[in-house]
Amino acid sequence: MPRPCRQGPPPGTDIVGYKVEATDGSIGKISKHSEEVGASYVVVDTGVWIFGKHVLLPAGTIKMIDLVEEKVYVDRTKDQIKDAPEFDESEHSGEPSYLEQFARYYNQPHM
Repeated sequence: MPRPCRQGPPPGTDIVGYKVEATDGSIGKISKHSEEVGASYVVVDTGVWIFGKHVLLPAGTIKMIDLVEEKVYVDRTKDQIKDAPEFDESEHSGEPSYLEQFARYYNQPHM
């Protein structure tokens, strides 16, 4: 049974490898997630759909996690995800200012 979720996965739940479902279809798989207070997010590997781009989605974009089917449903379209800034692990380094660009793109108050 799907588990409604607004703030990301349940604490301690490893969702790496879960499929990501946009509002208009499948977009990729989770390659990383963070449970940091005030900076919760998932990184989606879009695979061949948009040439292996990695994008960051704030936990606030997650509308449901299906733990049985191993799917994460987000409230964004494939095009919104495709047009998101690319996530660069080397740039991230835990810098809040780096995460702010994603919060602005997704119209989130913070990450």
